[in-house]
Amino acid sequence: MEVFSGQPPGSTEHRSAGRRRRGRTSLLDLRTVAGQVLLLQIVVVVLLVLAAVAAVVLQAAQNALREGRRESVVAAETFASAPGVARALQSRDPTAVLQPRTEAARKRSGVDFVVAMNTEGIRYTYPYPSEIGKKFVGTIGPALRGKTVVEQAGGPPLPTGRGTAVQAVVPVTDARGKVVGLVSAGITVRNVAALWLPELPITLGAGAAALALAVTGTALVSRRLLQQTRGLAPGELAELYEHHEAVLHAVREGVLITDAEGRLLLANEEAMRLLGLPDDARGRPVRELDLPEPVQRLLASREAVTDAVHLAGDRLLAVNKRPTYPRTGRGGSVVTLRDTTELAAITGRAEIAGQRLNLLYDAGVRVGTTLDVERTAQELADVAVPRFADLVTVDLLDAVLRGWEPTAEGWRHLRRAAIAGERRKVPVYPVGDVIDFSPLAPQMRTLQEGHGMLEADLRKAPGWWEQDPERARRALECGLRSLVTVPLRARGVPLGVANFYRRRESKPFEPDDLSFAEELAARAAVAIDNARRFTREHAMAVTLQRSLLPRGQPEQDALEVAWRYLPAEGGVGGDWFDVIPLPGARVALVMGDVVGRGLHAAATMGRLRTAVHNFATLDLPVDEVLGNLDDMVARMDNEEGAPEAAEGLEAGVVTGATCLYAVYDSVTGACTMARAGHPEPVLVTPDGAVACPGVPASAPLGLGGYPFETAELSLPEGSQLLLYTDGLVEDRGQDIDVGMERLRRALDGFGDRTPEEACRTVIDTLKPAHSSDDIALLAARTRRFPPSRVAEWDVPADPALVPAARARCRETLREWGLEEIGFTTELILSELVTNAIRYGSPPITVRLLHGRCLTCEVSDGSSTSPRLRRAATTDEGGRGLFLVAQFAQRWGTRYTSRGKVIWTEQLLHDGAASAAGHVPVDFLLKQFDDLEL
Repeated sequence: MEVFSGQPPGSTEHRSAGRRRRGRTSLLDLRTVAGQVLLLQIVVVVLLVLAAVAAVVLQAAQNALREGRRESVVAAETFASAPGVARALQSRDPTAVLQPRTEAARKRSGVDFVVAMNTEGIRYTYPYPSEIGKKFVGTIGPALRGKTVVEQAGGPPLPTGRGTAVQAVVPVTDARGKVVGLVSAGITVRNVAALWLPELPITLGAGAAALALAVTGTALVSRRLLQQTRGLAPGELAELYEHHEAVLHAVREGVLITDAEGRLLLANEEAMRLLGLPDDARGRPVRELDLPEPVQRLLASREAVTDAVHLAGDRLLAVNKRPTYPRTGRGGSVVTLRDTTELAAITGRAEIAGQRLNLLYDAGVRVGTTLDVERTAQELADVAVPRFADLVTVDLLDAVLRGWEPTAEGWRHLRRAAIAGERRKVPVYPVGDVIDFSPLAPQMRTLQEGHGMLEADLRKAPGWWEQDPERARRALECGLRSLVTVPLRARGVPLGVANFYRRRESKPFEPDDLSFAEELAARAAVAIDNARRFTREHAMAVTLQRSLLPRGQPEQDALEVAWRYLPAEGGVGGDWFDVIPLPGARVALVMGDVVGRGLHAAATMGRLRTAVHNFATLDLPVDEVLGNLDDMVARMDNEEGAPEAAEGLEAGVVTGATCLYAVYDSVTGACTMARAGHPEPVLVTPDGAVACPGVPASAPLGLGGYPFETAELSLPEGSQLLLYTDGLVEDRGQDIDVGMERLRRALDGFGDRTPEEACRTVIDTLKPAHSSDDIALLAARTRRFPPSRVAEWDVPADPALVPAARARCRETLREWGLEEIGFTTELILSELVTNAIRYGSPPITVRLLHGRCLTCEVSDGSSTSPRLRRAATTDEGGRGLFLVAQFAQRWGTRYTSRGKVIWTEQLLHDGAASAAGHVPVDFLLKQFDDLEL
């Protein structure tokens, strides 16, 4: 076959036709592409000119209005603050005094009017005396309340004419701050045409220049296009290209075109297949295409060839070659190739073997890309369709999907894990269904016997029919023909089965196909087993971590809280949070993050959380809690770094951590916070404003030797604090600053929302599609302890005044309706006050808090801590704290900057006291007389 025979494209007929078309073509003809482009450019230039003029006019008007507002406010405030104006407004004849002054001020300041008026809006002055005494036109209400009003309003005539004025109204106050009158100054909005008319010629000139440039460019481009297309119309070019493509792709011969330098200009699909050319072969020199030497030499030469036979790989090719432009001598050639190989059958088998090898290679690359069991099973099904089977199903033991070790007892229960292929045309069990295969079904037999089974004709497969006769009948009606089912085994343990189906349109399975399916399934089974092991370890780590995190919200009065915890997809980390009630209507909030992943990080998190609970129970200051945690983490690093401890652990394990610790006092509204390398919390005020409270950043835990700075905030009731870990605002594709800005936007205007709504909104907005780090979020809205439930008074350091303290306690409990525990509380208070007077130092203060429980606090200026001890029979004292410990639910000591506080808590049921269950006092005192104790 020869192509491009006859007249070349540059023949005389083509050139004459091109000249005739160019003669008929006009730049202004809208039927041409050039005319349409020119019209579009004219429209664009006109629109740009109009937009520029409009922008100039609007900008000039805005500048004039802005300047008018500023001058009006300055003039009004200057006159209102002038000496004697307030006194003149209160005189008998304000007009006589103020009219000349306002006119002088108007002329000096350049405004159009300055008006003085009383508090009812009656004018005392005006540029025209006939308007004096009339009602002022404008808004004066805000000015009467001490504010400045700037507005646009119309009014009586002015020296500059009638029109809308920009006016400012300011109050005039006397020495006591009382508003005694008002002053208004304004400017009439002038015509802004004078501001933009000088710029109009420049804008129009620029538009004209752009239009001229567009016309010139369009003309040059049009001429160049006519030269390149040889005068052919766009329709003719498209038709010529379509014919060219149709011929190249339709012929069963390979076609190649080379230029004079030996570069490949064109090769159709058949030529690329026969010669094995790469996709990027076009434009490359022939000598760089890695072709056989005879073929490469043939393509590079300029000699014509007819029906020459050359060997290319395993193909015998018949080659014809002709020059592309024989008359002009410009070089280049056209080559056609025909495959004359008579060994088609052998070649077909080799191709099938190559396809199988490629399929196994693809399976090794595509199966097992993730550590998800179901995803791996779906990858196996997808890679086999359609190159090996028309329909593939994967059924796994239910234990495998859960990550457990499979056992023979669960073989009868397989769950459909993946389907690929023509599932809509064939009735198959859907994904997720549990399938109980019969003992004679091919799937159960291959699972028990450990090798694959081939059913070349499903119509003659009784075991397959027995499983579900109705479904089998419909499957055959839909075209199923043959089946290969193979076991998925790893480490000698069955994991499930893979089923490969072919329809009537495809060739039935053969014994060679069974071997290939077993090889394919064996490779996939290893990936499925790896995913199963990871699922088991991940589930264990998640279970451990969740068991160490809070299970429910503790009872407390200070905060309304909500939280979220989302583990990472690649394994659990060491993120944790906590809400710890403290005595005195206080609550501690904790948010931390341990470096690393897996069981080690989860266990470390549990140790740190337990330590924080212990430090909080001791009621240590915020910075001391972080300091003790820092020492603990450093000791853990030293222990794990020892040779005998590091054996069996991951290499280079370092127990670093970050932590944020905050204590909120609902009585005072104070919140003390410190953070060790942790992201700063976000504060949402009741009005919806979002900001970071400015907690100083300190070094992460475990570095040692660095102090932890604290910040104390006063939080209004209804404020929300959001504590979080860095997984919420930072990931591989997003910087932490971007994440913080997204978090602020998500919380903007959330002042009246609940913490639960805040958590839901933040997670929905910021949660990444695939999380690479754990996310912990804690939202807390502050409450204030009711002042009516707080009683506090000072006690002089005189033992004789202890009965007075008891009496006041009794009266307070009576007001709260807690008479039932009055005696017990008086006893506790008496013992605590007596100890403070005897062993402490002034000042001594008593505070009672009535919340979920009754809290009694006695503070003094001493740092000496009381301790519970067993008094001897001969001791005169030492039994007071024993009685306090027996009657109170809890008691303890906390230290402050001014001394210490001894506190007790008594349980209340439904807001009322419950005194049942207490041991009688006489019985307790007798215990000290029992010598056997």
